[in-house]
Amino acid sequence: MAKFIFKMPDVGEGVAEAEVVEWHVKVGDWVEEDQHIVDVMTDKATIDIESPVSGVVTTLAGEVGDVVAIGAMLLVIETEGEVTEEEAEAAAEQIEDDMSDAPTSEEVAERVEVETPDASDPEDAIAAAPAPSPAPEHRAEAKVLASPAVRQRAKDLGIDLAQVKPAADGRVRHADLDAFLAYNGGFGAAGKARADETIKVIGLRKRIAQNMAAAKRHIPHFTYVEECDVTDLEELRAQLNAARGDRPKLTMLPLLITAICKVIPQFPMINARYDDEANVVTRYGAVHLGMAAQTDAGLMVPVIRDAQAKNLWQLAREIGRLAEAARTGKATSDELSGSTLTVTSLGPLGGVATTPVINRPEVAIIGPNRIVERPMFVSDGMGGERIAKRKLMNISISCDHRVVDGHDAASFIQGVKRLIETPALLLVD
Repeated sequence: MAKFIFKMPDVGEGVAEAEVVEWHVKVGDWVEEDQHIVDVMTDKATIDIESPVSGVVTTLAGEVGDVVAIGAMLLVIETEGEVTEEEAEAAAEQIEDDMSDAPTSEEVAERVEVETPDASDPEDAIAAAPAPSPAPEHRAEAKVLASPAVRQRAKDLGIDLAQVKPAADGRVRHADLDAFLAYNGGFGAAGKARADETIKVIGLRKRIAQNMAAAKRHIPHFTYVEECDVTDLEELRAQLNAARGDRPKLTMLPLLITAICKVIPQFPMINARYDDEANVVTRYGAVHLGMAAQTDAGLMVPVIRDAQAKNLWQLAREIGRLAEAARTGKATSDELSGSTLTVTSLGPLGGVATTPVINRPEVAIIGPNRIVERPMFVSDGMGGERIAKRKLMNISISCDHRVVDGHDAASFIQGVKRLIETPALLLVD
């Protein structure tokens, strides 16, 4: 028997250390060559590391959340034969090659709001939390797919996992337990109150926390909110969808993006980035629009390149493609970076108004809110007024006051409002 010391590989230029996000093995486990053993996160990427040899794990470098220096011991594996230095180096090089195309954690975590792009359409949006079912199909406990942490939590709460409706892939997650508890008044099958939890902030959530804190610390935010009548816009959307043929269904988002892109040329300071270290503002001619999406892996904001050059149907198709790529973990680094302006929506959960946090180093973020129906005074066409039921939606914009003045932000949103309330103009080049 021989002990093989597996050191933290060099996972990228300029990277000196990596944080342990999740161990997939424990001391005493037998591992096979190429078996997934640990997830680590650096400032550059999230990396799945595989074992270069087969054997028994005898030592782990640390616990989840600990930081391991490049070249330091990651774990020790007791093997049945000797592992040459050349074999170890080849394994490390293979790991470096495998992570070369991974999206960077900075690109993923710098976004600050959570929701699927389609959620901007209140009629078609699906809430992020899975909806509970009052009478879920009973499944044998042994066949329930769930992580050890979910199983332990369910046990602590006295919940039979077979009674919990799983996600679409059949796996029960913490969100499914939350939905079950919410439906049952916060109690499990045994009538026990939900246990307190202490959750270590690690990995992607840690990066998000750091970037949000940096955005609030460095950027003097201000938020402007305007109410828009979207009754006619919704009618136009319905007409376009009725005649769409094999084209993708239009949600509110492509219409809003089109309005934004038409107004942006008059307000170039909105579509910009501010390098506060170099004290330089870059105003962009093209609109590379980020759209926030919720995935099992956490926040991802794929970017619609040259949104100003796309028509409604092209935008709808690109939104669907990028959202699917983000949800399935297939989005590339290029698709998750380089945005010049971000749109974030909570869809039907959007409330009356929001104060979104700017995606640094951008200088503005736009948040459409929930559509509501209310009685309004409208023209009767004969010089008088009448009361009619109208669909209303507030649009929020948060701006960096170092770059964008309040008057400019208000004027920009007023321009978007005019197009939204006269939707035929959206179809005019």
